Amino acid sequence: MTVPHFTLPCIHVGLRNLKTALAATLCALLYFLFLPDRNPAFACIGAIFGMGFDMQSSKLHGGNRLFGTVIGGFISMALYRFYLIFYPQGGHHFLLIPLLFVGVVILIILAQIFWVGAVQPGGVVLCIVLFNIEPDNYITYTLDRMFDTGLGVVIALLINHLLPRERLMAWRAAARRALNLPPLPPEGGPPAQP
Repeated sequence: MTVPHFTLPCIHVGLRNLKTALAATLCALLYFLFLPDRNPAFACIGAIFGMGFDMQSSKLHGGNRLFGTVIGGFISMALYRFYLIFYPQGGHHFLLIPLLFVGVVILIILAQIFWVGAVQPGGVVLCIVLFNIEPDNYITYTLDRMFDTGLGVVIALLINHLLPRERLMAWRAAARRALNLPPLPPEGGPPAQP
């Protein structure tokens, strides 16, 4: 009997991974220190989604998350308010099904006008508000979600602005020289032989 040979993938924690962890952790710390009554989860998620390879990709990914949450949030508040006219106690009624359809169509149209990548995150907010939030909380939840997501995206953009890849690469090279370590090749592969 032969035992199959498995090889582990090359595990690499790069600079973007570290900046993503820093942005999410900074969000949680800010909430812990300054907003102790609020949950930092959506801010941390916004920071994770908002971190890109460089500032341009951060703007794209963070914009998708932020604009999607805002557009989906306003659509979901309007549709849920309409729903409450017929079912003031909330609950799950069949009317939610066509409202979801209408909401997704409106979301897609508005995303085409304002921000193309907004559909997926906007759809998440729409589904959560329509199917998971109580009538007393739908406005507060949606506005909180917009705020938290926006704060997380701003933190990711700030981290990427303050710590661009070029600056981090220069710091890493300087640290390796100070520690008498061989320089890394440009691709970040194994250390060069001295």
